[in-house]
Amino acid sequence: MTGGASDLHARAAAVGLCREWQNADGRQHIVADDVLDAILATLDTCGGDRAFVSGDVGAAVRLPDGAPQGAAELMLEGGARRTVTIADGMLPAIAEPGYHRLHIGDTAIDLAIAPPTCRSLPDGRFWGAAVQIPALRGRSDTAYGDLGTLADAARAFAAAGAQALAISPTHALFPADAGRFSPYAPSSRLFHHALLADPALIGATPPPAPVQPLIDWSDALPARLAWLRQVFDGAPAALLEPFRHDRAGRDDLDAQARFDALHAHFFAANRASGWQDWPAQYHDPAGEAVARYAAEHASDVDFYAFLQWLAEQSLAAAQQAARDAGMRIGLIADLAVGMDAGGAHGWSRRDDLLTGLSIGAPPDPLGPQGQDWGITALSPFALRRTGFDAFIRTVRATVCHAGGIRIDHALGLKRLWVIPAGRPSHEGAYLAMPFDDLLRILAIESHRAGAVVIGEDLGTVPPGFRDTMAERRLYGMRVLPFERDKQGRFTDPADWDACAVAMTGTHDTATLAGWWSGRDITWAHKLKRSDGDEATERVRRIGERKQLWTTATEAGVAKGPMPNDPAPAVDAALALTATARCPLLIVPIEDLVGIEEQPNLPGTTDEHPNWRRRLPDTTAALLARPEVTRRTALLNEARPA
Repeated sequence: MTGGASDLHARAAAVGLCREWQNADGRQHIVADDVLDAILATLDTCGGDRAFVSGDVGAAVRLPDGAPQGAAELMLEGGARRTVTIADGMLPAIAEPGYHRLHIGDTAIDLAIAPPTCRSLPDGRFWGAAVQIPALRGRSDTAYGDLGTLADAARAFAAAGAQALAISPTHALFPADAGRFSPYAPSSRLFHHALLADPALIGATPPPAPVQPLIDWSDALPARLAWLRQVFDGAPAALLEPFRHDRAGRDDLDAQARFDALHAHFFAANRASGWQDWPAQYHDPAGEAVARYAAEHASDVDFYAFLQWLAEQSLAAAQQAARDAGMRIGLIADLAVGMDAGGAHGWSRRDDLLTGLSIGAPPDPLGPQGQDWGITALSPFALRRTGFDAFIRTVRATVCHAGGIRIDHALGLKRLWVIPAGRPSHEGAYLAMPFDDLLRILAIESHRAGAVVIGEDLGTVPPGFRDTMAERRLYGMRVLPFERDKQGRFTDPADWDACAVAMTGTHDTATLAGWWSGRDITWAHKLKRSDGDEATERVRRIGERKQLWTTATEAGVAKGPMPNDPAPAVDAALALTATARCPLLIVPIEDLVGIEEQPNLPGTTDEHPNWRRRLPDTTAALLARPEVTRRTALLNEARPA
C-alpha cells in the first residue's frame, strides 16, 4: 500500500468513514479511494468548545479523556446543584434523567442522562392502521386530504377497533413550489407542512374541488395557498390573537417564515429551487438584506408564520381526536431521515448539515441499483459540537403531538450511506453516526412525550443493530414480504421478535393485493427496472404465493386450494400477520381495502405517481364496506384492545 493511500485510509477511519462494507447478501465490498477522498473533502470535522457526554440513569459516566479530576459541580436540568467528585475519569451515577451540565473548574460538559429504555407499548396485542394523509378523503370534496381529514380518519379507525394510526411525515415542505410534494424530502423537519393545516379550526371551509384518482399537486397546492392567503388577509384581529400570542419570542418560527416568504418570492421571480439560487446577499439569514426584506414584506412573513401555527394546532387536534375516540396510542408520527439542502433548515442552520453530500442506500433488494434520495442529513460532527441540539429539536417537533414516532431508515442512527455530489448512488460509503448518544436522546424524549419509538430496520442491517434496538426498546419492523428463511419460505409470525411491530407492508412495498396479482412485476417491467424475464418472474411469484398460502394454512388462518382472486389471499395474509407475537400490528389502509396500487415506488420520481394516489372513498365509508368490516373484525378477534 502506498503512503498516500495509507494516509487516506487512516484519515477515513479517524472520522468514522468505513472503507469496507457488507451487502444484504453478505458479500464484502471495498470503497474506491477516489470516493473516500471526495467524501473527506466535504466533511467539516472540526470540534468546538462544547463537550457532550451521554450516559444511563444509575450508572457511572465516563468523561472525555483529559477531563479534570476532583470536586465538580453538577447542575441538574431542573436547576438543582450538587457537588460530585470525579475520580479515574468517571462521574458518579446520576438518578435523574434529563439534560444536565457538569462544571469542573473552567471546563463545562453537557450531559444527557437517559432512562434505560424508550417508552414501552401498552400491554396486550392490538392493531393500528397506516395512512398517507393527502390520500384521505373527507366529508367534503377537496383536492387532497389535510389534518382535518386525518382527525376524521382517526375517529373512524378508533370506532373500528384500531389503537394507533401511523401517518406520513408532516414535515415542512416548500409551500410556493407545487412540485415539491414528497413527504420524505422536506425543507425542514423542525416545522410542519403548512398546506396540511385544517382551516376548520379558524372557521373556514375550502372551496370544493373535484376529487380525482390522482392528486394534481400543480393545481391543488397553489389553489389552497391562494385561498388561505385570502382567509388570513380578511381574518378579524380577534381570530388571529391566539396566533399573535403564541408567535411572540419564537425566533425559530420567524426564521422558517422568512425562508418561506423569500422562497416564494424568488421561486416566482426565477424558479429558484433553494436558497443557493437566491442572490448572494440573501444567503445569510441574519444579514441586512434579509432583515430589510422581512420588514418590507411583513405581511408575507406573518402569513407563513400563521400557516405554521395553524398546522401545529391542526396536528394537536388530530391527536386529540384519536385519543378522545379511544385510541391507546393515537398518531404515530413519521421522522424522515433527512432534508433538502436548499430548504429552510439548510438556510437557517446550515452548519448542522452534511453539505456537499447526499444520502441514500447501497444496492439492496428494495433498490437493486442503489438509491440516492437527493437529500442531506445532520452531520455527526456538528451534533457533537452543538450538544445534539438539532437532533433534540427535530425529535421534539416530530413527536410533539403523537403517541409514537417511526424513524424512517433507522439504520441512519448508526451509519449513513453518503454520496458525493455528482456520483452515482453506488459510489458512496458508510459514515458512522454517534449511535449510543442518539439512542439515549431518543429514550429521554420518548418518556417526555409519552411516545413509543419504532425504527425502520429494513435493508442492509449492520450486525448487532437489532439487538441494540431491542435493548433500548426501539421497536423494529417485521414486514410480511421480507420475513423469510434462507430458503425463501415465509416464516411463522409467531416466531417474530416481540420487540418489533408487525406489518403487512409499507408505503414502499407492493400492497397485498398488488403483490398477489403481480402488479409490482408489471410496474418493474413497464419502467425497465428489472433485468429478468417477466414471464419467469410471474412463474416465480406463483411459487411464492403457494408458499404464503401454505404458511397461512399451517397457521390455521387459511383453508382450501390457493385462490387466484386477491381478496381471500388478502384475508389470509392479514390473519397470518395478526398471529405475530409483536404487540402492535400496523396494516396500511390499502391492504384493509384490498387496493392493488402502492403509494410510492422507491427509486422513481415522475415515472410512477408517487404520493399522488387518492383513496376511493372516505375512511368511514371504506371501513363500512363488507369486506373491510370482515377484515377489521378478524383483527379485533385476533388482537382485542
